[in-house]
Amino acid sequence: MALENFDPDAAGDGARRLSEKPGARSNRRSAIIFEQLQRDIVLGDLAPNETILELELAQRFACSQSTIREALLQLQEEGLVHRMAHRGTHVADCRGDDARELILVRHDIECRGVTRVMERYDLRLKRKLTAEIEAMQSAAGDGDEYLLSLHDRSFHLQLYEAADLPSIRPILRRCLIHNHRYKILNSEPNRALRETADRHLAIIEALDSGDTAKAVEALSHHITTIVDLGPHIVAKPGAPA
Repeated sequence: MALENFDPDAAGDGARRLSEKPGARSNRRSAIIFEQLQRDIVLGDLAPNETILELELAQRFACSQSTIREALLQLQEEGLVHRMAHRGTHVADCRGDDARELILVRHDIECRGVTRVMERYDLRLKRKLTAEIEAMQSAAGDGDEYLLSLHDRSFHLQLYEAADLPSIRPILRRCLIHNHRYKILNSEPNRALRETADRHLAIIEALDSGDTAKAVEALSHHITTIVDLGPHIVAKPGAPA
């Protein structure tokens, strides 16, 4: 999907939900620019530590600098840029140490939350999750790694929404986008996209079993094998990290 033509509405309910950041409804233009710049950063078109100039972006998107500023503030909330007084705006770094810690935080959030999810898991939620997998598979077929990542994130956010812990959900959202960014920037372009989509089927199977322990295991394996950060990223009790 071309950067300038990206439309959250065309990406489906789950992906559109990812656009619902502060200010998105009041200024749809800044929300669309936010999505487009997020895509640039996640795919590496805006490289880690690169300087971002508001005037250049305003010229690129044919809008005011205040609109660009709103979009950059949303990116700052996601931790994708750093805005510093008198030093401008820079794309956030993308380091293995950060990725490891964010995966550990995400692992704890999702694996603890799935116990609550199992109490609310029903056919309606299954259909939503299955639709996201189908959207991932379609994006994989088109070789669109960013669109796949949008639906991948939406899958996990919709699953966690059933845990009914709204104060934690923004933390998970931030973990997800940084996990995906690190994976994309540290793997071959379009590497095993269909496999990435199909990996979510095991989570559905575990949820269908009604076995909470099996669901936790499926999520744990899924999260800890996103990128290769070592075989013992999640240490067992009593074992060295």
